[in-house]
Amino acid sequence: MRAQFVLSEIGVGLRRNLTMTFAVVVSVALSLALFGGSLLMSDQVNTMKGYWYDKVNVSIFLCNKSDAESDPNCAKGAVTDDQKKQIKADLDKMDVVQTVTYESQDQAYKHYKEQFGDSPLASSLTPDQMQESYRIKLKDPQKYQVIATAFNGRDGVQSVQDQKGILDNLFKLLNGMNWAARAVMALMLVVALMLIVNTVRVSAFSRRRETGIMRLVGASGFYIQAPFIMEAAVAGLIGGTLACGFLLIARYFLIDHGLALADQLTLINFIGWDAVLTKLPLILATSLLMPALAAFFALRKYLKV
Repeated sequence: MRAQFVLSEIGVGLRRNLTMTFAVVVSVALSLALFGGSLLMSDQVNTMKGYWYDKVNVSIFLCNKSDAESDPNCAKGAVTDDQKKQIKADLDKMDVVQTVTYESQDQAYKHYKEQFGDSPLASSLTPDQMQESYRIKLKDPQKYQVIATAFNGRDGVQSVQDQKGILDNLFKLLNGMNWAARAVMALMLVVALMLIVNTVRVSAFSRRRETGIMRLVGASGFYIQAPFIMEAAVAGLIGGTLACGFLLIARYFLIDHGLALADQLTLINFIGWDAVLTKLPLILATSLLMPALAAFFALRKYLKV
């Protein structure tokens, strides 16, 4: 097969169906941009999980005098020194515990004033109303239930709280948004495939005389199909290249410059350029193979070769 013939046929086909080719390019670009975006969103959520789960603490809040009067968990009175020593000793014996930090009422009051000093409630609080607590760093954040089972309901313990539960709600929201993006991506891919099939069929129909002559002179099925398949592949590759450009531009303007989220949201550990660059070959490969395969299967039935 002469490469010059195939290339000339590709150019002819793309020019004849310029409007539909443009639609294919745009739909492929948008769908693959969403595809790459959903992959990067998954990486971002996993990065944030690893970053924040490593920092979460389990807190054992101890009963104070105010709790003894109002909280059923503290019906036996405020925590005693012996109870605090026993709790600390039991925590030190547990294999799941990495570090234990004690926070006194004065320290809790100081931290509260630093975080909520502007709150109307802050002016009415006194240090003796705050709770003493043990802040526990676990070797595995998933082992929270071990601490809860061991200390919930113990004398002197008001409650056991896991910060991971708060983060889980955030990550559920992010995962929900990611799945929504994937649903839109799947819809766009279906639209792109339909456009590719229709474009190839229109192109084949407009050149039915040429393909008929080629069939009469004994041209092989692949020789006849190759220009149409490569037309679809070229259009898809252009769309894939645009999708890669969208992702690079989005990463540059949203995180590094423009909105500069990396500077404004310093508590979030954003994914780096390496995560974006590793997705580009997959997007380009998909943009090349998806239209080519769609055109191949469409032509087998349409041209009957």
